[in-house]
Amino acid sequence: MKKNWRLALLAIVVVLLVFPLTTSFQAKEKTPHFGEEIAAILEHERLAGASVAVSVRDGATNELLFEHNGNMLLHPASSMKVLTAVAALTELGTDHTFKTTVFTDGKISKRTLHGNVYIKGGGDPTLMEAELNELAQELRNKGIKKINGDIIADESRYDDVRLSQDLNWSDESFYTGAQVSALTLSPTDDYDAGTILVEVTAAKKAGQKPIVTTQPDTKAVPIMNEALTVAAGEQKSLKIEREHGKADIRITGNMPIGASATRSWVAVWEPAQYTTAVFKQALNNAGIDIKKAEETIGYVPKQAVKQAERESMPLRELLVPFLKLSNNGHGEVLVKEIGYVKEGEGSWDAGLPLVAESTEQLGASGPFLLRDGSGMSHKTLVAANDLTSVLYHAQQQHWFADFYNGLPVAGEKERLIGGTMRNRLGGIEGEVRAKTGSLTGVSSLTGYARTNDGDSYLFTIMVNNFIGESQTIRHIEDEIVLAILGESS
Repeated sequence: MKKNWRLALLAIVVVLLVFPLTTSFQAKEKTPHFGEEIAAILEHERLAGASVAVSVRDGATNELLFEHNGNMLLHPASSMKVLTAVAALTELGTDHTFKTTVFTDGKISKRTLHGNVYIKGGGDPTLMEAELNELAQELRNKGIKKINGDIIADESRYDDVRLSQDLNWSDESFYTGAQVSALTLSPTDDYDAGTILVEVTAAKKAGQKPIVTTQPDTKAVPIMNEALTVAAGEQKSLKIEREHGKADIRITGNMPIGASATRSWVAVWEPAQYTTAVFKQALNNAGIDIKKAEETIGYVPKQAVKQAERESMPLRELLVPFLKLSNNGHGEVLVKEIGYVKEGEGSWDAGLPLVAESTEQLGASGPFLLRDGSGMSHKTLVAANDLTSVLYHAQQQHWFADFYNGLPVAGEKERLIGGTMRNRLGGIEGEVRAKTGSLTGVSSLTGYARTNDGDSYLFTIMVNNFIGESQTIRHIEDEIVLAILGESS
């Protein structure tokens, strides 16, 4: 069963009580004090040579209270997910769901299906093995005990372009760069679609191969275990990666006895094929004879009969893992889904112009360049002033509470509340909900800040072209937010 995201959604009550919608925002009676403080923070030596933009608006009036390079076009990294989320809410609606459907053709005679089983993907990035088991069991409950035909995957809702145009080849093995398909599978309720969870533990004796398990437990993904268990106390040097351009996952290096297990969410090659193989296994587990069935990719014919269906959580709930956990795959699925629903074409080419259109409708004056839905692209460009303008106009939309609830809450340790902000800005007196962004040489933070006095601010901070670790850059971002809240040291 899927995790009950409704626990996280209880925070909506807090939204409505302590962060009311636009009509209850309070205007400032005087010019905020933080301008000089932010200007001083921006003199930090780690920002020398970097491109920095800061935009701060009044949450009640949209007045631009402070800007530094506010109209400079910079890379937003995962702050791009803000634009994808508001576009999805605008174009698809809060109740939008994704459906995975099983069809059959041919005839059923003496509990044998003389025909094919089709599994049609509806883009659900939260589909898990448990749902495939339920679909298989429904077929069994309808009296089917044997299949004299094939198991055919239909992923035609989206195009067959698996990766966004600017994704680095070195990211393709990792969950952050997983392939996109209309029929895909998530191993856990983090919903990293198109991945398999690989766990490696030491064997009992040095010199033996370590023990490898996967979730889901499947032979569909080839795993080459070339690692070695070594004596306790020796250095761990384990590496788990899918070979570039291949389906094989290769495990190399040393695993010391007594060392903690190593887990990695590895992006699979061709998610629809992977999902179909796991579904075939589910049919077998349900007691259906599938010995003669082959797994192929194709289309559901018009005469096929719908036998079972599973529906995802609504978009309002999907925003929790998407925004709080910064799930890249969800961003790309949403872009393709927007394209399919509005233009009949599930592609980046169809979806991204609609994301841009929603961005403009929500107050962005541009220019900007949107290249994917997740922010992984180093070519996406947007201005800080446009991001804060979108944040302001989002408050006036009927879906704002759902969007606001999806944003990570600073300092909240519960993972499905604090998300990527759970270890930042702890102990503040006000409230901050913001989307983080991080790429090599890029860091960003954009969101809402509210003081205990009832003042509300909208802020975007983007830092590009810095060299080295990003921890200090994040600390600088936090110092700017503290200055906005009036809580700087």
